[in-house]
Amino acid sequence: MKNISLSNAGFILRIFLGITMLSAVADRFGFWGAPGAPGVAWGNWENFIAYTQTLNSFASKSFAEILGVIATFLEITFSLLLIIGFKTRYAALGTAGLMLLFAVSMTIAISIKAPLDYSVFTSFAAALTLSSIEKTTFSLDVK
Repeated sequence: MKNISLSNAGFILRIFLGITMLSAVADRFGFWGAPGAPGVAWGNWENFIAYTQTLNSFASKSFAEILGVIATFLEITFSLLLIIGFKTRYAALGTAGLMLLFAVSMTIAISIKAPLDYSVFTSFAAALTLSSIEKTTFSLDVK
């Protein structure tokens, strides 16, 4: 069996990290179903903000909303950059930083089990690994 090239592995990491983050964004806007439906974490923006406030207990509802908007903006931006393969290293480092922030917040506010169950540390490690790959297949990056 032929080994997968680093460039192709990077392509796979880019696509699935991007899709994973966009899936979480879709959930908070209700695209995966209503709150309480099987497999739905939030189901709407209000539930997502309540969860954001849980992870940031110091935050008022209005500040949690700002944090939620920032997180959502960054997830969408990094996802799209990863999927199209533009500024991949920066998008991957940004994704790694965001995932690490999520993991630490979840660990402090809930327990270590939460980021483990949602593979947040795995996404962090994947993004960090992707940031070290020079060039990936089907990328707009010039190297």
